[in-house]
Amino acid sequence: MTVQPPAQDPKPGDSYVQSFARGLGVIHSFSADAPQQTLSEVAARTGLTRAGARRILLTLQTLGYVESDGRLFRLTPRILELGFAYLSSMPLWNLAEPIMETLVDEVRESCSAAVLDGLDVVYVMRVHTHKIMRTHLGVGSRLPACWTSMGRVLLAGLPDAELERRLQGLKMQRFTQHTEVDLPSLTARIREARSQGWCLVNQELEEGLISLAAPLTNRAGQTVAALNISGQANRTSAEVMQAQLLPALLQAARAISQRMGAALD
Repeated sequence: MTVQPPAQDPKPGDSYVQSFARGLGVIHSFSADAPQQTLSEVAARTGLTRAGARRILLTLQTLGYVESDGRLFRLTPRILELGFAYLSSMPLWNLAEPIMETLVDEVRESCSAAVLDGLDVVYVMRVHTHKIMRTHLGVGSRLPACWTSMGRVLLAGLPDAELERRLQGLKMQRFTQHTEVDLPSLTARIREARSQGWCLVNQELEEGLISLAAPLTNRAGQTVAALNISGQANRTSAEVMQAQLLPALLQAARAISQRMGAALD
């Protein structure tokens, strides 16, 4: 996989530092599919020359973000500091955690909070239920917004013009037999989430996975994040989740929104 540059790559200047952008590209080239890479592999995935990739890798190694055995490069745990800088800069999430824990105890399903980044949702907090089986999702995980309940709630919070602009760049993907791949129908489902104030996605991203989400709003009523609970279809049907779990989710979302609003006063 090649790490794609921005659609319109800005020109170097006072407002754009190309070397910094390339350094971020090198960091993003590491993933679950490529946890360690040779110099040539990093260059190929980022579109850099070997010399350019080498300079960036050695800089990251000097700073402690990358380590190498002489041939293979890999990220170090220090890279987590970059992500946790975001979380620590928004202590409001500390207000959400106890409410999420109470919700998990009540519904016996995992609970997550996420924010929107382009056409992805990024997990910023997750509270697991006390079950043997747990998903691999955690803080920093990214999922396609259009086929997740939190993503549709977050997209629903955008103005119509911005929503249409983002959906123009959407590449349809069929994850399961239930995935909605018709753009008008998908747009309608997002707008339905806006009108009803919550969203249920039934096995569109993963077979057997059902999720419910509600918006987290600021004092102006703007959607700033989303809260969800997820369960397995073989345990709890979509109808049962909506009837029995949705009220608790909406109550938790309102409580978190109120705490966030009060904290910003």
